[in-house]
Amino acid sequence: MRVPLIFVLLVACLPLQAQDYFLKQYEPYNEAIPSPETFLGYGIGEYHTRHDRIVHYLETLAEASDNAEIETYGFTHEKRKLVMLRVSEPAHLSNIEELQRQHLAYTDPKQSADPQADLPIFVQLGYNVHGNEPSSSEAALLSAYILVASNHPVIQRFRREAVVFIDPTINPDGRDRHTQWANSYRGNPLVTDSQDAEHNEYFPGGRTNHYWFDLNRDWLLAINPESRGKLQWYHKWYPNVVTDFHEMGSQSTYFFEPMKANGSLDPIMPRENYEDLNTLFGSYFSKSLDSIGSLYFTKEVFDGTYPGYGSSYPDLQGGLGLLFEQASSRGHAQKTPFGEITFPFTIRNQLVSSMTTVKAAVENKAMLRAYQKDFFKSGLENAANGRIGAYRVEEKYDKNRFKAFIDKLLIHEIEVYKDGEDAIVVPTNQPQYRMVQTFFETYETYRDSVFYDASAWSVANFYNMKYSPVRAVSRGEQITDTQGLYPVPAVPHSDYAYLIDWQDYNAPAMLYNLQSKGLVLSSAFKPFTTRVGGVEKSFTPGTLVLPVSLQKKTPKEVHDLILQAQETFKVPTYAVASGYHLKGVDLGSRYSRPLQKPKAAMLIGEGVRSYEAGEVWHLLDTRVHMPITKIPLRDFRGASLDNYNMLVLVSGRYRWNDSEKERIREWVAKGNTLITIAGGSEVAIENEWADVHLVEAEKDSTESVNRLPYGDASENIGKESVGGVILKIDLDLTHPLAFGYSHPQLPVYKNNEVWLKPSKNPYATVGQYAKNAHIDGYLSEKNREEFLDSSASLLVSPQGRGRIVLFADNPNFRGSWYGTNRLFLNALFLGNHIRVPN
Repeated sequence: MRVPLIFVLLVACLPLQAQDYFLKQYEPYNEAIPSPETFLGYGIGEYHTRHDRIVHYLETLAEASDNAEIETYGFTHEKRKLVMLRVSEPAHLSNIEELQRQHLAYTDPKQSADPQADLPIFVQLGYNVHGNEPSSSEAALLSAYILVASNHPVIQRFRREAVVFIDPTINPDGRDRHTQWANSYRGNPLVTDSQDAEHNEYFPGGRTNHYWFDLNRDWLLAINPESRGKLQWYHKWYPNVVTDFHEMGSQSTYFFEPMKANGSLDPIMPRENYEDLNTLFGSYFSKSLDSIGSLYFTKEVFDGTYPGYGSSYPDLQGGLGLLFEQASSRGHAQKTPFGEITFPFTIRNQLVSSMTTVKAAVENKAMLRAYQKDFFKSGLENAANGRIGAYRVEEKYDKNRFKAFIDKLLIHEIEVYKDGEDAIVVPTNQPQYRMVQTFFETYETYRDSVFYDASAWSVANFYNMKYSPVRAVSRGEQITDTQGLYPVPAVPHSDYAYLIDWQDYNAPAMLYNLQSKGLVLSSAFKPFTTRVGGVEKSFTPGTLVLPVSLQKKTPKEVHDLILQAQETFKVPTYAVASGYHLKGVDLGSRYSRPLQKPKAAMLIGEGVRSYEAGEVWHLLDTRVHMPITKIPLRDFRGASLDNYNMLVLVSGRYRWNDSEKERIREWVAKGNTLITIAGGSEVAIENEWADVHLVEAEKDSTESVNRLPYGDASENIGKESVGGVILKIDLDLTHPLAFGYSHPQLPVYKNNEVWLKPSKNPYATVGQYAKNAHIDGYLSEKNREEFLDSSASLLVSPQGRGRIVLFADNPNFRGSWYGTNRLFLNALFLGNHIRVPN
C-alpha cells in the first residue's frame, strides 16, 4: 500500500529509534508497516496517547497489511469511535464469516462440533475500561503492531492458529480526560514526586465515562452505549478468551488470576473455569513475568463473584475472562517505597501478558473449545435437572419499565416469550440458562463474607419486577425486539382536559416536556374514577391533569403538543369531557395541585462521590431530558441558589464554613426542596438541617473485649461493610413520594452504612425496611440485628416552609434501578407540595 506523505515527512524529520524494550523479542518486522513510534512521533511510554490517534494507528495497520481488518462497533456518549481490530492470517480474514459460523457451533448445544477441529481460536484483548489506568491502551498499540507486522515464527503461528480481536480503549471518554491531564502536567525532566499535580487528578478524574459511570460494572447492566455496543459485538463472536487490563495503587506490583475464592457458596459458573483454566493460564503468566524479572501476586484479592465485570461476564458465556492489575505510575514516572515506577515499565507488563494470553490460548485450543461446548450443554442439563421450568413476570401498569427490563434480557440473548397481554415467561431450558439464573435467582448464604464489589445482582429486582418461578412453560409468541411492543394509542382531542398516567416510568419525562412547552399541569393527590370513552376507569394518586381552558394555547395546539410528547415517551394519555367524577375527587378539587417546573442543581467537585452524582445527571439527561446545573464546590461561595427550587446532595465530604451551611438552611426554609442521597443524608443530619437521627449500635460498657488474631482483622472488619445488598421496604402509598407505585413493598439497593431512625413524626417516614427485609446479598448478623430492623429507608424532614427528602439508600444506583428511580423523580416533581403535618 502507498505510504501517506505525512509518514514520509515524519520519518525524514525525526531521528526515531526502535523501542527494543518492547519489540526486540519478536523481530523481524515488515518494514512497510509503520511502528507506533514512527506513526506517533514519540516512543510508546514517553507520552500518553489520545484515543483518536490510537484509532488512527489501528486504521493505518488495517490499510497497510492483509493481516488486519478494523470495524467500528459503537460510539461513546461523547461520540468517540469504539473500534475492534481483527488480526489473523489473510486466508482466515478472507474466510471470516465461515470461521465465525463454525465457531458459533460450539455455543449451540443442538449442533455437533469437534473440539479437535482445525479451527483458529478466538481471543479478544480488551484494554482500558478505566480511563485513568492508561498503560493497557499503550500496550494495545504494541500488541497490534507485533501481531500484524512481526514475521517471527511465534507470531506467524499466532496468526495461523488464532483470530485476535483487539479493543484498544473500552472507555475513550475517560481515557482522553486523563490523557489531557497527564500530558498537561508532564514535566521535563519528569517529576516523580507523588504530590505533583501530574499524579493527582481533580474531580471527577478519568476513571469513569462521560456520565461518571464505572464501565467495568456495566457488562451485566448495559446502561451505557460503550457496554451495549460491546455486548452486541460479543454475542456475534463469543471469544474463547477475553482479557481485562487494569491498574491499581502505585505501591503494589502486578496481579493476574487466579483470584481469591469465589464468594458464592455454589457459583453458577463451572468449577473448571475458576480452578482448571485459571490455574493453567496462571502458569503461563508466571513464567513470562519471571523471565523479565517482574514481581506479581495471585489469589489474595479481587473476586469474580459479580457477573458484570469484563473479567467475569465472559465466564458466563463459555469463555475465560482474565483480570490483570498493574501498579500504576499515575503519570509518566513516580517514586514509591520500592523505587521508581515508570510508564514504560507498566506498559511492558501489560504487553507481556497480552502476548502470553494469545500463546496460552493457541497452545490449548482443544481444551478451550471443549470447555465452551460443554458450558452450554451443561447449562441445559442443569436446567433440566432443576425444579424451575421458567420465570413468569407480570406488569399490568407500567409498560415502559417492563419494556426496559425485556430489553435488558434481550441484549444478553435470553429467550423471552409472551404470556398474555401483561406477562412474559423466561424459560430456563435455553442456552443462556446461567444468565437467566443471574437475572432471577437470589441468595442469602455465602462461602465468603467479604466481597470486592456487590454481593446482590438479581436484575429483576432492579426493575421492581413481580416474578415467580413456574414448573410448566407455556410459550407464546417469542419477543425479539421491544420496538412496537405494547403500543400506546394516540389520545383523541378534548376541549376539556387530558389525564396522563403517572404509573408509567416515562411520565415524569412527558411532564417536563409539556412544562417546557409552556403548558400548566396539576397532579391529583387523591384517587378518582371517571369515564373515558364511555368506559369507567380508575386513576391513582399522582395522575397528571391538563385542563385545556387554563392554557395559553388553543385546544388544537395543546392536543398537538400532547401527541408529540406521547409519540416520544409512549405514555398512556386519556381525553375526558367532564371534571365530575364517579368516585373520588373531581378535577377541580383542592387535591388537584398545580405543579412547579423543577429547576434543579447539584453540588459536585473534590470530595463528592462522582458515581452518585453521575447517576443523577445521567437519569435526568438521558431519560427525563431535563437539565440539572452542576455547581462545583469551589464556586459554591459565589453561586446564587435563588435560581433553583431543587438541590441534590449526594455522598461526599463537604467542607463548608458556618455561613455556607446557613445559606443552605435558609434556602430550604424559603420553601425549596433539598434531596439527599446516602452519605448526603448524613451531611444533612450532621449540619442539623434535618430533624432526623442515625441509628447507632448499642454500647455495653461492661462488655469485655475478646482477643482476636491480628491476621484476621481485615476480614472481620470487612464483613461488617455493606458492599451491596437488596432489601425490601414498606411504602406509604398515600405519600406523594410513593405516587405511581401500585404495591407497598419495594426492593431497594443498599451499599452503605447509613441507617436512619424512623421519624418521631408519624407522617414523615415514607419507606421503612420491612419485616424479613432481606431479598438478596450478604448482610452480617450485626447489621441485621442492630440496624436493619430499626431503620428507615426514606424520610422527609420539614425546614421552615421547605423540606429535606432523605434517602438512606441510592435510588439511582448504576443507572439500573428503574424500580426506585420513581422515588427520586417524585421528590423532584412533587416535592414542593410535601407538607409534614405536626
